[in-house]
Amino acid sequence: MIEVVCNDRLGKKVRVKCNPEDTIGDLKKLISAQTGTHYNKIVLKKWYTIFKDHVSLDDYEIHDGMNLELYYQ
Repeated sequence: MIEVVCNDRLGKKVRVKCNPEDTIGDLKKLISAQTGTHYNKIVLKKWYTIFKDHVSLDDYEIHDGMNLELYYQ
């Protein structure tokens, strides 16, 4: 299990525990359960890389304690 921190820079910081084999879509569903925002409206970025839903966290090299940027569509 790894813990990923998502910050929307509007005062909301979400910590989510997930597996490295999970996809970005799975991570978005876990985030939406905590924030109340529908998962289709969530966009995850790191610098200028927009993460696609079907790719796993391992493939993007997202590790324990990593910070991601949380945006809303």
